[in-house]
Amino acid sequence: MSQTTDLLTWNGIIEIIRNGNPLPPRRDERSAADWKEVLTPEQFYVTRQKGTERAFSSSMCAVFEPGRYACACCCEPLFDAQTKFDSGSGWPSFTQAIAPGLVNYILDTSHGMQRLETTCAVCDAHLGHVFPDGPQPSGLRYCINALALKKLA
Repeated sequence: MSQTTDLLTWNGIIEIIRNGNPLPPRRDERSAADWKEVLTPEQFYVTRQKGTERAFSSSMCAVFEPGRYACACCCEPLFDAQTKFDSGSGWPSFTQAIAPGLVNYILDTSHGMQRLETTCAVCDAHLGHVFPDGPQPSGLRYCINALALKKLA
């Protein structure tokens, strides 16, 4: 997704919601008990129980070093630091996933709202949500729980 024409936009995400998420590169289907063995209680709550960490609770929001961000559960690289930006929201924010098929989009109508949840396509970990108020050229803001991510070099 290096060319502007390949960028996913809000309209592209709406099409994915209508037509279904692309197939992921692989699957990691562990039981809840297996995930509890490898995740901290906080990571388990956020990624496996669709929790949300407190805004501004992670220093990851202020980290802007080269590298990639992987799913904290299955270690699949999901976001590149080049697409990270300071949204002021209190959660790490990105404008684009590394490639199609890594992030799934699910209509979330919880808490009396209508939002688009993002999950890891490989292991179904809850990541956060995506919104159409990010910077150009994609216009997207992936608002991701820091506990759902692992910084890679």
